[in-house]
Amino acid sequence: MGGGYVPPSTFILCRITSALVLFTVYHYLFVKEKIQPDDKKPMIWLAFFGVAANQLLFFMGLALTTPIHAALIMTITPISVVIVESVLRESPLTFNKVFGVLIAFTGAIFIILSGSDISFDGQTMLGDFFVFANAVFYSIYLVKVKPLVRKYHPITINRVTFLYGFFMVLPFGFPNITGIQWGAFDTRIWLSFLYVLIFTTFFAYYLNSWAMLIVKPSVVGVYIYLQPLLTIIIAIIIGTDKPDINIILAGLLIFTGVFLTSYTKNIKKDT
Repeated sequence: MGGGYVPPSTFILCRITSALVLFTVYHYLFVKEKIQPDDKKPMIWLAFFGVAANQLLFFMGLALTTPIHAALIMTITPISVVIVESVLRESPLTFNKVFGVLIAFTGAIFIILSGSDISFDGQTMLGDFFVFANAVFYSIYLVKVKPLVRKYHPITINRVTFLYGFFMVLPFGFPNITGIQWGAFDTRIWLSFLYVLIFTTFFAYYLNSWAMLIVKPSVVGVYIYLQPLLTIIIAIIIGTDKPDINIILAGLLIFTGVFLTSYTKNIKKDT
Protein backbone atom coordinates (compact mmCIF):
# COMPACT_ATOMS: atom_id res chain seq x y z
CA MET A 1 0.00 0.00 0.00
CA GLY A 2 2.79 2.40 0.88
CA GLY A 3 4.38 1.90 -2.52
CA GLY A 4 1.16 2.73 -4.33
CA TYR A 5 0.73 -0.74 -5.83
CA VAL A 6 -2.75 -1.57 -4.48
CA PRO A 7 -5.25 0.77 -2.76
CA PRO A 8 -6.44 -0.48 0.66
CA SER A 9 -10.06 -1.26 -0.31
CA THR A 10 -8.98 -3.03 -3.50
CA PHE A 11 -6.40 -5.03 -1.54
CA ILE A 12 -9.23 -6.20 0.76
CA LEU A 13 -11.36 -7.20 -2.24
CA CYS A 14 -8.43 -9.28 -3.53
CA ARG A 15 -8.02 -10.93 -0.10
CA ILE A 16 -11.69 -11.79 0.26
CA THR A 17 -12.04 -13.00 -3.33
CA SER A 18 -9.03 -15.31 -3.15
CA ALA A 19 -10.09 -16.71 0.24
CA LEU A 20 -13.66 -17.20 -1.00
CA VAL A 21 -12.39 -19.21 -3.97
CA LEU A 22 -10.18 -21.39 -1.74
CA PHE A 23 -12.91 -21.94 0.87
CA THR A 24 -15.46 -22.76 -1.85
CA VAL A 25 -13.21 -25.32 -3.56
CA TYR A 26 -12.31 -26.93 -0.22
CA HIS A 27 -15.99 -27.03 0.79
CA TYR A 28 -17.09 -28.54 -2.53
CA LEU A 29 -14.43 -31.26 -2.45
CA PHE A 30 -14.41 -32.30 1.21
CA VAL A 31 -17.28 -30.82 3.27
CA LYS A 32 -20.48 -30.29 1.23
CA GLU A 33 -22.44 -29.02 4.23
CA LYS A 34 -25.51 -26.80 4.03
CA ILE A 35 -26.47 -24.13 6.56
CA GLN A 36 -29.93 -23.85 8.07
CA PRO A 37 -32.06 -20.85 6.99
CA ASP A 38 -32.19 -19.52 10.57
CA ASP A 39 -28.39 -19.23 10.62
CA LYS A 40 -28.08 -17.08 7.49
CA LYS A 41 -28.78 -13.81 9.32
CA PRO A 42 -26.15 -14.45 12.06
CA MET A 43 -23.63 -15.27 9.33
CA ILE A 44 -24.39 -11.98 7.57
CA TRP A 45 -23.47 -10.19 10.79
CA LEU A 46 -20.33 -12.31 11.09
CA ALA A 47 -19.42 -11.32 7.54
CA PHE A 48 -19.84 -7.65 8.45
CA PHE A 49 -17.95 -7.67 11.76
CA GLY A 50 -15.29 -10.27 10.97
CA VAL A 51 -14.66 -10.01 7.23
CA ALA A 52 -15.82 -6.80 5.50
CA ALA A 53 -15.77 -4.00 8.09
CA ASN A 54 -12.93 -5.59 10.04
CA GLN A 55 -10.55 -5.78 7.10
CA LEU A 56 -11.60 -2.52 5.45
CA LEU A 57 -11.18 -0.55 8.67
CA PHE A 58 -7.78 -2.04 9.44
CA PHE A 59 -6.24 -1.49 6.01
CA MET A 60 -7.80 1.97 5.59
CA GLY A 61 -6.54 2.82 9.06
CA LEU A 62 -3.09 1.45 8.34
CA ALA A 63 -2.90 3.68 5.26
CA LEU A 64 -3.66 6.75 7.40
CA THR A 65 -1.59 5.99 10.51
CA THR A 66 1.75 4.41 11.34
CA PRO A 67 2.46 0.69 11.86
CA ILE A 68 3.51 1.36 15.46
CA HIS A 69 0.20 3.10 16.17
CA ALA A 70 -1.71 0.20 14.60
CA ALA A 71 0.24 -2.34 16.65
CA LEU A 72 -0.41 -0.40 19.85
CA ILE A 73 -4.14 -0.02 19.25
CA MET A 74 -4.57 -3.67 18.25
CA THR A 75 -3.46 -4.68 21.73
CA ILE A 76 -6.92 -3.72 22.98
CA THR A 77 -8.45 -6.64 21.03
CA PRO A 78 -8.12 -9.31 23.77
CA ILE A 79 -9.37 -6.86 26.40
CA SER A 80 -12.29 -6.00 24.12
CA VAL A 81 -13.06 -9.71 23.66
CA VAL A 82 -13.23 -10.23 27.42
CA ILE A 83 -15.57 -7.23 27.76
CA VAL A 84 -17.80 -8.32 24.86
CA GLU A 85 -17.98 -11.87 26.26
CA SER A 86 -19.07 -10.49 29.62
CA VAL A 87 -21.61 -8.00 28.18
CA LEU A 88 -23.18 -10.66 25.94
CA ARG A 89 -23.03 -13.14 28.83
CA GLU A 90 -21.12 -15.64 26.73
CA SER A 91 -18.52 -16.17 29.42
CA PRO A 92 -18.13 -14.84 33.00
CA LEU A 93 -15.21 -12.70 34.07
CA THR A 94 -12.66 -14.55 36.19
CA PHE A 95 -9.58 -13.37 38.04
CA ASN A 96 -7.26 -15.58 35.96
CA LYS A 97 -8.74 -14.32 32.70
CA VAL A 98 -8.55 -10.61 33.56
CA PHE A 99 -5.13 -10.87 35.22
CA GLY A 100 -3.75 -12.95 32.34
CA VAL A 101 -4.92 -10.46 29.71
CA LEU A 102 -3.45 -7.53 31.65
CA ILE A 103 -0.08 -9.27 32.10
CA ALA A 104 0.14 -10.19 28.41
CA PHE A 105 -0.97 -6.65 27.52
CA THR A 106 1.87 -5.22 29.60
CA GLY A 107 4.43 -7.44 27.89
CA ALA A 108 3.15 -6.57 24.40
CA ILE A 109 3.13 -2.83 25.11
CA PHE A 110 6.67 -3.09 26.49
CA ILE A 111 7.92 -4.66 23.24
CA ILE A 112 6.02 -2.27 20.97
CA LEU A 113 7.16 0.86 22.82
CA SER A 114 10.76 -0.27 23.10
CA GLY A 115 12.86 2.20 21.13
CA SER A 116 9.82 3.74 19.40
CA ASP A 117 8.62 7.33 19.26
CA ILE A 118 4.87 7.54 19.79
CA SER A 119 2.89 10.66 18.90
CA PHE A 120 -0.88 10.58 18.56
CA ASP A 121 -1.92 13.73 16.72
CA GLY A 122 -4.40 15.01 14.17
CA GLN A 123 -2.44 13.58 11.24
CA THR A 124 -3.04 10.00 12.36
CA MET A 125 -6.25 10.40 14.37
CA LEU A 126 -8.65 9.12 11.69
CA GLY A 127 -6.43 6.13 10.94
CA ASP A 128 -6.09 5.41 14.66
CA PHE A 129 -9.88 5.47 15.01
CA PHE A 130 -10.31 3.04 12.08
CA VAL A 131 -7.84 0.59 13.63
CA PHE A 132 -9.58 0.91 17.01
CA ALA A 133 -12.99 0.21 15.43
CA ASN A 134 -11.47 -2.78 13.63
CA ALA A 135 -10.27 -4.21 16.95
CA VAL A 136 -13.73 -3.86 18.51
CA PHE A 137 -15.49 -5.35 15.48
CA TYR A 138 -13.12 -8.33 15.41
CA SER A 139 -13.78 -8.89 19.11
CA ILE A 140 -17.52 -9.10 18.42
CA TYR A 141 -16.82 -11.54 15.58
CA LEU A 142 -14.75 -13.83 17.82
CA VAL A 143 -17.51 -13.96 20.43
CA LYS A 144 -20.45 -14.38 18.04
CA VAL A 145 -18.83 -17.04 15.83
CA LYS A 146 -18.43 -19.47 18.74
CA PRO A 147 -22.04 -20.82 18.74
CA LEU A 148 -21.94 -21.43 14.99
CA VAL A 149 -18.62 -23.25 15.21
CA ARG A 150 -20.37 -25.83 17.40
CA LYS A 151 -22.91 -26.48 14.61
CA TYR A 152 -20.91 -26.24 11.39
CA HIS A 153 -17.55 -27.14 9.94
CA PRO A 154 -15.13 -24.16 10.01
CA ILE A 155 -14.84 -24.26 6.23
CA THR A 156 -18.63 -23.93 5.90
CA ILE A 157 -18.69 -20.86 8.15
CA ASN A 158 -15.82 -19.21 6.33
CA ARG A 159 -17.23 -19.99 2.88
CA VAL A 160 -20.58 -18.38 3.73
CA THR A 161 -19.19 -15.38 5.63
CA PHE A 162 -16.64 -14.63 2.91
CA LEU A 163 -19.39 -14.90 0.28
CA TYR A 164 -21.46 -12.29 2.10
CA GLY A 165 -18.34 -10.26 2.82
CA PHE A 166 -17.42 -10.25 -0.87
CA PHE A 167 -20.62 -8.42 -1.81
CA MET A 168 -20.17 -5.99 1.09
CA VAL A 169 -16.65 -5.05 -0.01
CA LEU A 170 -17.26 -5.10 -3.78
CA PRO A 171 -18.59 -1.48 -4.02
CA PHE A 172 -15.50 -0.18 -2.19
CA GLY A 173 -12.80 -2.23 -3.87
CA PHE A 174 -13.92 -2.71 -7.47
CA PRO A 175 -13.76 0.90 -8.77
CA ASN A 176 -9.97 1.04 -8.33
CA ILE A 177 -9.12 -2.45 -9.57
CA THR A 178 -8.66 -1.37 -13.19
CA GLY A 179 -6.09 1.21 -12.12
CA ILE A 180 -3.67 -1.35 -10.67
CA GLN A 181 -0.48 -1.67 -12.69
CA TRP A 182 0.00 -5.42 -12.38
CA GLY A 183 2.99 -5.28 -14.69
CA ALA A 184 4.82 -3.08 -12.19
CA PHE A 185 4.86 -5.90 -9.61
CA ASP A 186 8.32 -7.35 -9.20
CA THR A 187 9.00 -10.76 -7.62
CA ARG A 188 9.16 -9.36 -4.09
CA ILE A 189 5.83 -7.55 -4.44
CA TRP A 190 4.13 -10.64 -5.94
CA LEU A 191 5.41 -12.87 -3.14
CA SER A 192 4.26 -10.37 -0.51
CA PHE A 193 0.89 -10.02 -2.22
CA LEU A 194 0.33 -13.79 -2.46
CA TYR A 195 1.52 -14.31 1.12
CA VAL A 196 -1.19 -11.97 2.40
CA LEU A 197 -3.86 -13.60 0.23
CA ILE A 198 -3.05 -17.18 1.17
CA PHE A 199 -1.44 -17.29 4.59
CA THR A 200 -2.75 -14.25 6.49
CA THR A 201 -6.27 -14.58 5.03
CA PHE A 202 -7.20 -18.15 4.08
CA PHE A 203 -5.09 -20.02 6.62
CA ALA A 204 -5.52 -17.40 9.38
CA TYR A 205 -9.34 -17.55 9.28
CA TYR A 206 -9.31 -21.32 8.82
CA LEU A 207 -7.06 -21.94 11.83
CA ASN A 208 -8.90 -19.38 13.97
CA SER A 209 -12.18 -21.20 13.30
CA TRP A 210 -10.65 -24.52 14.32
CA ALA A 211 -9.24 -22.93 17.46
CA MET A 212 -12.74 -21.77 18.44
CA LEU A 213 -13.77 -25.44 18.68
CA ILE A 214 -11.27 -25.95 21.48
CA VAL A 215 -10.92 -22.70 23.43
CA LYS A 216 -12.94 -19.62 24.33
CA PRO A 217 -12.83 -16.40 22.26
CA SER A 218 -10.85 -14.66 25.02
CA VAL A 219 -8.09 -17.27 24.69
CA VAL A 220 -8.01 -16.90 20.89
CA GLY A 221 -7.86 -13.13 21.31
CA VAL A 222 -5.04 -13.10 23.85
CA TYR A 223 -2.74 -14.96 21.45
CA ILE A 224 -2.58 -11.69 19.49
CA TYR A 225 -0.05 -10.63 22.10
CA LEU A 226 2.33 -13.27 20.75
CA GLN A 227 2.63 -11.40 17.44
CA PRO A 228 5.11 -8.68 18.52
CA LEU A 229 7.10 -11.30 20.44
CA LEU A 230 7.25 -13.64 17.44
CA THR A 231 8.27 -10.69 15.27
CA ILE A 232 11.23 -10.04 17.55
CA ILE A 233 12.17 -13.76 17.62
CA ILE A 234 12.08 -14.00 13.81
CA ALA A 235 14.12 -10.79 13.54
CA ILE A 236 16.74 -12.30 15.89
CA ILE A 237 16.83 -15.57 13.92
CA ILE A 238 17.42 -13.81 10.58
CA GLY A 239 19.96 -11.48 12.17
CA THR A 240 18.16 -8.13 11.98
CA ASP A 241 17.83 -7.77 15.76
CA LYS A 242 19.64 -8.86 18.89
CA PRO A 243 18.22 -10.35 22.10
CA ASP A 244 18.36 -8.36 25.32
CA ILE A 245 17.03 -8.68 28.84
CA ASN A 246 14.05 -6.37 28.16
CA ILE A 247 12.79 -8.57 25.32
CA ILE A 248 13.23 -11.70 27.45
CA LEU A 249 11.27 -10.19 30.35
CA ALA A 250 8.51 -8.97 28.03
CA GLY A 251 8.32 -12.42 26.47
CA LEU A 252 7.92 -14.02 29.89
CA LEU A 253 5.07 -11.62 30.68
CA ILE A 254 3.29 -12.50 27.44
CA PHE A 255 3.64 -16.25 27.89
CA THR A 256 2.51 -15.99 31.51
CA GLY A 257 -0.56 -14.01 30.48
CA VAL A 258 -1.45 -16.46 27.70
CA PHE A 259 -1.05 -19.37 30.13
CA LEU A 260 -3.29 -17.80 32.78
CA THR A 261 -6.02 -16.98 30.25
CA SER A 262 -5.88 -20.51 28.80
CA TYR A 263 -5.74 -22.09 32.26
CA THR A 264 -9.10 -20.53 33.12
CA LYS A 265 -10.66 -22.68 30.46
CA ASN A 266 -8.98 -25.86 31.64
CA ILE A 267 -10.21 -25.43 35.22
CA LYS A 268 -13.76 -24.90 34.07
CA LYS A 269 -13.60 -27.95 31.81
CA ASP A 270 -12.38 -30.23 34.61
CA THR A 271 -15.16 -29.14 36.96
